[in-house]
Amino acid sequence: MSGERLREENEGRDARVETEGGRRDAREETEDERADRKWQDLVQEIRVTQMGVQILFGFLLTVVFTPIFQQLGQADKSIYIVTVILGSLATGALVAPVSLHRILSGRRVKPQTVMWASRLTFVGLMLLLATLTGALFLILRTATHDAVVPYLVAGVLAWYLLCWFVLPLWARTRYTANDSADDA
Repeated sequence: MSGERLREENEGRDARVETEGGRRDAREETEDERADRKWQDLVQEIRVTQMGVQILFGFLLTVVFTPIFQQLGQADKSIYIVTVILGSLATGALVAPVSLHRILSGRRVKPQTVMWASRLTFVGLMLLLATLTGALFLILRTATHDAVVPYLVAGVLAWYLLCWFVLPLWARTRYTANDSADDA
């Protein structure tokens, strides 16, 4: 096969990157194949997250109908309302990729669809983080009325941040050779 023909075939594929030890390693996929792979990865991630946020949101919706809700002070009711709104926004952001895909399917814009779905998923994760924090704060305030509650919630929030963002970002900088690659 001629060099020119080989160059044409490889056009549109990922550039190879050097890894530790000088070994070359990269996926040999077209932009469409990459978009399909990233979409499948994203769908699996969203499935896990959607389940959790929908269960949490469903639980939050029932709280208002319990007898103890009427006994809550205005501050706790406000925390509840904000938490329910955050849960609703998280649900919307995490379900949005399905709608996006359905509306754009067959329009030959899968790479862009994956990019926007990925962004919506990240926003959904941030909203889920806020929802979990608000729900935990409200539950602990209601259960204990203890001055240590904000510290407990801050500790759990720090754990979420460590698990969801610090560790992945550390691994990204530690183990990836090229941060300019598209992430989904």
